[in-house]
Order: sequence, then C-alpha cells, then structure tokens
Amino acid sequence: MTEAQIWVYMLRCADGSYYIGKYQGDDLEIRIWEHNNAHYADAYTSKRRPVECVWSEQFLRFDDAVACERKLKGWSRAKKEALIRGDEAALRAYSKRGFRPSELSGKAPSS
Repeated sequence: MTEAQIWVYMLRCADGSYYIGKYQGDDLEIRIWEHNNAHYADAYTSKRRPVECVWSEQFLRFDDAVACERKLKGWSRAKKEALIRGDEAALRAYSKRGFRPSELSGKAPSS
C-alpha cells in the first residue's frame, strides 16, 4: 500500500484573494473541483468562485506540508505573488529583514 501524497496549494479566487490549503490524495484536481463546486458550503472559497490553482507542491510527510502551509499563510501578498511567478530574487528580497518594496523596483524609498 502506498501512502497518499500531501499537497500544499494556493488558489487565486475570483475576488483576487489567495487561499492556501493542503490536501491528502493523489489527484489535486479533485480538491480544486471541490472548491469550484462549493463542496463545503461554508468554506472561504465557496463565495469566491471560480478559483484557479496558481501554485502547488507535493510532500511525503504530513508535518512538512503543515509547516509549509503555515509559512505561506504568514507571507505578504507580494511574497506570495513572487512565489507564483517563480521570482527567486524577489523571494530573497522579501525575506530580508527590513525590506522595503521599493528595493525591488530600484526606486528610492519615499519619505
């Protein structure tokens, strides 16, 4: 018997917000279908449909998936969008303590 994969995924909702969740199963498309069809009527995404999966990663260990989900939920919108784009330089910059968004664009900080 093989163990099911654990997915951590990020959805972009119709209202532009992001939802981060985890799913234990072999086919993440099933879970995305559930989000888009309000399988759980009281869920965050049920009133923000349609949703689109913009990022996902598989984990073998449940603990690793939980840690990743918690980390992503604490990130700023800009950092989540850098992850979605695969922009490693922006991710590093957003990870620096005291980082200001103007550092990415090369603009001087406004006073």
